[in-house]
Amino acid sequence: MPKGQIRELVEICYQIAKEKGWWDRRRNDAELIALMHSELSEALEVLRQRRSRQELAEELADCCIRIFDYCGRKRIDLEEAIVKKIEKNRRRPYRHGHKRY
Repeated sequence: MPKGQIRELVEICYQIAKEKGWWDRRRNDAELIALMHSELSEALEVLRQRRSRQELAEELADCCIRIFDYCGRKRIDLEEAIVKKIEKNRRRPYRHGHKRY
């Protein structure tokens, strides 16, 4: 993936959220994390109800958008964090050396 694409998505998502009024009032981190989690719960419901892959993709996209928006607001360099975490995971042993699941 070309460098900067995740940063660009973070900025786009944050700008749209601001334009649509989602940052007009103070929001706490716990509320925002809960909203991210709720999108994953909605994705799980799509699976449980055996709905379409497109609906699943939309719920997963909603989760990413909420994460990107949050990172934009908090000035978190998500792209850098992802790259570092991928490299860390690449160096780990198979199943981190002991995990069964």
